[in-house]
Amino acid sequence: MPVPHRRIRGKLHYTSDAPGREGQERGREHFTITVAGDGRRSLRALTEIDDAPNVLRDVTLSLGADWRPLDAFVRISVGDRFAGSSWFRFSDRLAECEGYTAGDGRISQRWPLDRPIDGFGTHPIQADSWLTSMVDLSKGPSRGEYDNLLMCSLDHRGATGPMLTRFPNPVKLAYLGPERITVRAGSFDALHYRFAETTDDGSGETGNAPGKHPPYDLWCTADGDRVCLLAYVTGYMMTRYELVEYEVIGPR
Repeated sequence: MPVPHRRIRGKLHYTSDAPGREGQERGREHFTITVAGDGRRSLRALTEIDDAPNVLRDVTLSLGADWRPLDAFVRISVGDRFAGSSWFRFSDRLAECEGYTAGDGRISQRWPLDRPIDGFGTHPIQADSWLTSMVDLSKGPSRGEYDNLLMCSLDHRGATGPMLTRFPNPVKLAYLGPERITVRAGSFDALHYRFAETTDDGSGETGNAPGKHPPYDLWCTADGDRVCLLAYVTGYMMTRYELVEYEVIGPR
């Protein structure tokens, strides 16, 4: 029997760009995406960050055909110790979380919404790649600010919570245009984006303000699935993420 949905399997290699550590492996991400015939899609990601304290994260994230979040599950351990496990659900007017964390114990959150959220940040790099769906590509290369999204953690490594949180300021996200790039998994038509928390006055380029997330460039496939191909973060993080394995099974 043919597979009734499309399945995408991939692996991202995490390396360091820091002086003296260039190219050293610092983690990895294994992910599977399933896309139903009506456009709904789910991501299942296992992410590992080796740098101390090491982080192990299991994520399941589902989106509707409109790319808006439906539900999610996040479980993390930090330094080989359980940190938290939570389930999330989103409707047009409500965000919910039920969970348990080592720091806060049992948590139950109900957040009224004035409109459906555009994105939910869960910290796998592939999940970050899906956040680029907030950008209207019909406008061409552009820069915008986005305030209609939630996160499971504001920690730059996603090593807290997980629970519902909001950014204190709108997220800056730029679409820089189409490119053709080659990574270890192959050559692809790609879309280039840049996330940042800060912007240099008048220059339109991102800066590295203390305490803020450094500029974060990301390339994803231009085929509509938004599979992450390459990403890197500058500033104090100095990290790189590259797609090294890629497989697609089922109908497009």
